[in-house]
Amino acid sequence: MSSEKGTPLQSETSTFHAPSEPLAAHSSERTTQNFSVIGKRNLKYDWHAKLTGAAKYTDDLRLPRMIYGRLLRSPHPHARILRIDVSRARAMSGVFAVLTGKDLPIRYGILPSSQDETAMALEKVRYVGEAVAAVAAVDEWTAEEACNAIEVVYEPLQPVMSIDEALDPDSEKIHDWTKHANIQKNVLLEFGDLDEGFAEADRVFEDEYFFEGNTHVPMENHAALANWEPTGKVTVWSSTQTPHYLHRELARVLDLPPSRIRVIAPPVGGGFGGKSEAFSHELVAPVLSRLSGRPVLISLSREEVFYCHRGRHPVRMWIRTGVKSDGTITALDFKSTLDGGAYGSYGIATTYYTGALNTLPYRVPRYRFEGRRVFTNKPPCGPKRGHGTVQPRFAIEAHLDRIAGELGHDPAEMRKGMLVSPFSWTVNHLRVTSCGLPEAIDAVLERSGWREKHGHLPQGKGIGLACSVYLSGAGLPIYWNPMPHSGAQIKIDRGGGVTVYCGTSDIGQDSDSMLAYVVAEELGVDIGDIHLVTGDTSLAPVDLGSYSSRVTFMAGNAARQAASKLRAQLFQVAAARLDVPEARLGAAGGMIYDLEDTERQIPFAQAAQLAEAEFGTLGETGSYTPPKLAGPYKGSGVGPSPAYSFTCAVAEVDVDLETGILSIQKIWVAHDLGRALNPVVCEGQIEGGVYMGWAEAVIEEQVFRKGLHKQPSLLEYKIPTSLDMPDVDTTIIESIDPEGPFGAKEVGQGPLAPVIPAIANAVYDATGIRIDSTPIMADKVLRAIEMRRKQHAAAV
Repeated sequence: MSSEKGTPLQSETSTFHAPSEPLAAHSSERTTQNFSVIGKRNLKYDWHAKLTGAAKYTDDLRLPRMIYGRLLRSPHPHARILRIDVSRARAMSGVFAVLTGKDLPIRYGILPSSQDETAMALEKVRYVGEAVAAVAAVDEWTAEEACNAIEVVYEPLQPVMSIDEALDPDSEKIHDWTKHANIQKNVLLEFGDLDEGFAEADRVFEDEYFFEGNTHVPMENHAALANWEPTGKVTVWSSTQTPHYLHRELARVLDLPPSRIRVIAPPVGGGFGGKSEAFSHELVAPVLSRLSGRPVLISLSREEVFYCHRGRHPVRMWIRTGVKSDGTITALDFKSTLDGGAYGSYGIATTYYTGALNTLPYRVPRYRFEGRRVFTNKPPCGPKRGHGTVQPRFAIEAHLDRIAGELGHDPAEMRKGMLVSPFSWTVNHLRVTSCGLPEAIDAVLERSGWREKHGHLPQGKGIGLACSVYLSGAGLPIYWNPMPHSGAQIKIDRGGGVTVYCGTSDIGQDSDSMLAYVVAEELGVDIGDIHLVTGDTSLAPVDLGSYSSRVTFMAGNAARQAASKLRAQLFQVAAARLDVPEARLGAAGGMIYDLEDTERQIPFAQAAQLAEAEFGTLGETGSYTPPKLAGPYKGSGVGPSPAYSFTCAVAEVDVDLETGILSIQKIWVAHDLGRALNPVVCEGQIEGGVYMGWAEAVIEEQVFRKGLHKQPSLLEYKIPTSLDMPDVDTTIIESIDPEGPFGAKEVGQGPLAPVIPAIANAVYDATGIRIDSTPIMADKVLRAIEMRRKQHAAAV
């Protein structure tokens, strides 16, 4: 960002930094200098619609005779439902349909191992805000009045509101099937002989940490529009990150053949993980439409979005590490306990993720992980940007900082000495391909002035560093099967237009732009000649969804594969027309030309006509399936990825020692993303991650009192504005991954994780105090300062 708050982003603070020894890439890859689209600062594909407000989000859609739905939600965190009387609501003028949980009794869940939810509560409610009934009416006000007319008789039960209460064997069970208290899942994984590792260590360190839960706060609230046709087919437009999985859950809950269901994801105004599974309103709207004979739109209020949640789990962590005198790790023992809220959601996967990536980016020869997730009477937690890896990264990086300090090492140099190598395997069977983390660390050290500042700033001022790693998509689908994770179809028309069909959902991460860039580069056409059909389960091939930072790597590879097949056909006919070998042809700017004599060329549209005459209608498909990477143990499906991104962040802070107020002065971040398909978009993703990480470090917390959300609005749940944002210096590291599309890896989620521990470590550098929980608010810092003063006074 620029140094002046509120002004546009400045490119001079965003730097390219390639590794000194470029990693191996496919022999077919072209150099950056030969790209016509890739690596350029192009406009986003949908820039005009977003800039002018012409983009149509779900809540903007209107169909003839459309009516409106509302959900009645529980006021209790834990209660039995004794009776529901909907007669008054059904009798109201303007009401078309009323539903309760008994109308949709089939259980569902995003994971096959967690089918524990119903569209509306049946025998009991398990959190404040859980849906218990639904109404469709002529307008939203009538629907709201009808909801208020529904009488629900509850028998309140003792709520379980914390990890400790959930672990108490005498606590009220939230789900009858749990065997031990309210524990949903226990995990134990061990790799290598830990006793041996700790015996080899010169020092052993042990710490505990707590990461408070927080939520996504997308700009666009959740919404769904359903139209049940007289033919028995139903179309659902929804603000969803995962049209394919929503399609699957609709078929299950509605008990319909999947062929009768169509899901369309219009532009999505932010998701961050919070729109990656099915919600009550998406499942209820189609049935209300069937009963009323009209399209039904359900748009959630901001308060409802807070209670839907599915955000960051609160996690309690314990870590024990054996190290040699130089800081090299000999053994790592890590335990996590997750507060999962009332239902499973992605929680089993989240539990594994709190342990899966802890053997990266540092060499860990022996590792043990124990994880457990408990149910509480709060809205269900799920995935938020950096799913399950952000909490342990905070703990590990703060822990390593303490180790470096007590061993007398520079925290950055100690980390550099134990990084994993490119093209290697970890002890828990994770395969590493490209890795530009050494260059990332060097970049932020130089640009931040780390060596001159760390340990040398005045009291109250400090600088801290942390590193992180993240997936470029999960190696396995949620429902295991041998089919591709992403597919693409491309057709070329006689006028030179190119249409790309892909099931991806653009949630603001610019996946639409990515598809356009990849195909335009491969075919040599202008971005303006690309047309996209995305996020439609009836028109486009399956893509599993926008989660786990998978879309660029997987959909990008699928689209490139389809485009390369068409490129071969075009080059065959162009070579014949130009009388040159195919190997000597290039394509860019809408022309196919002789690389040795660029004056010899043929327009793309003409080549398309020649190819259609030769081969028939021009259309090809592409797909991507990750290599089989899972290890030989249960739970190995979580963690493997075709490639990992790596990030290093440095934060400089100012702490007022009299008030505890923490100010973030500047953040430097370097991210290894393989190759930047568009540096502008990549910088935006990196800086967005920094923004969210900073907010989680010092401001955000989702907390409850007697089951009620303490801050269920944007007036109360504080998130920073653009004017609050500290200066950010962004460096792009290009390691050119051999398996990514044009060498690209993920950029959407990884940059968030190191920001939080970097800030915590900077607070220590400024004050000499380690804060072991988030968020790092002024009252917490001040209490720690005052406690240290009392300890010093007592010692004197």
